[in-house]
Amino acid sequence: MMKKVGILGGGQLGRMLLQAAANYPVETFVMENDSECPSAHLCHHFTKGDIRNYDDVFNFGKDLDAITIEIESVNEDALEALEQKGVKVYPSPAALRIIKNKITQKQYYKDNQIPSPEFAVTQNLSELNQHTGLLPAVHKIGQGGYDGKGVQVLKTASDLNKGFDAPGVLEKMVNIHKEIAQIVAINEKGETALYPPVDMVMDPMLNLLDYQISPAEIPQQTLWKIEAIALAVVKGLKSAGIFAVEMFIDKNGDVLVNETAPRVHNSGHHTIEANYSSQFDMLWRVMLGYPLGNTDHILPASIVNLVGAEGFSGPAVYEGLDEVLKMENVFVHIYGKKETKPGRKMGHITIVSKDRQELSFKAHRIKNILKVIA
Repeated sequence: MMKKVGILGGGQLGRMLLQAAANYPVETFVMENDSECPSAHLCHHFTKGDIRNYDDVFNFGKDLDAITIEIESVNEDALEALEQKGVKVYPSPAALRIIKNKITQKQYYKDNQIPSPEFAVTQNLSELNQHTGLLPAVHKIGQGGYDGKGVQVLKTASDLNKGFDAPGVLEKMVNIHKEIAQIVAINEKGETALYPPVDMVMDPMLNLLDYQISPAEIPQQTLWKIEAIALAVVKGLKSAGIFAVEMFIDKNGDVLVNETAPRVHNSGHHTIEANYSSQFDMLWRVMLGYPLGNTDHILPASIVNLVGAEGFSGPAVYEGLDEVLKMENVFVHIYGKKETKPGRKMGHITIVSKDRQELSFKAHRIKNILKVIA
């Protein structure tokens, strides 16, 4: 019996999930409000609808065997109703409720003794002013932030007016040595598979990922800490699926959880070429009830995100693509978004090599050559 599986959201994560689905006996369904979205032409059935609307989500999912998300901002009440009807939901609506809001997410870490930066919950700007003791800090909006949006760095009291006049979390700044992402797969039986952690090299100007390298170079003791903490986060959520746990290693070598994504994640895109079972392949294994895949690296890898260049909006043009495709062991993924705008994720490039020097050298070279203009 071919299972029917739905994906809420039709962006690049859905697209890469569908590329992996082609290897399995599964009938795929996608819902998104844009019939030209990256996933639309790769699924068996496309439904135009609003993933935040109760009726749209419920009607889309009611005849499916399982459903997953590619973005957190979905209607979880509808997912709960589908779960009660017997549809398998990955991640579970209960886990999604915890993670979807930064406030409940931070509270979850606190309640489960998971190390995470010190924080205060603020309902509005005037409450924010009562917490100058936490400065320098980062203010994160409770719901709706992504890709560095909804995050404001507050160094001194004079920066407080830059905060959000909405429920959020004020988090004490950490003296960061490294930012690490750890992807964990967990199936219905509670069996887990861990991908080698990734070193996320941040762009300090944009507060966005510059490039990343996997496996991260970290001492064995720190690696054990990272794995133990990531497993604690995921097991406490009591949900099958794929989870990306983003962490800081501070200057003292302590590991702190920054945040968790209950889905396939940008920090795992290299696994398509660089690991035996990609994060996308792994999610199908979980959803279809197959054994977990092998997460080992075939070769070390680096990812460069391809984002829309500043000052360009309109139909996307990929400048320098030919030159990048001439490079050895470089894999280009264009997401098929028709329109580019500054900072929009338009694709990624994976580089694999035995030589780690070559990974960062090529990553920087690609950043200089390949531009998305209009």
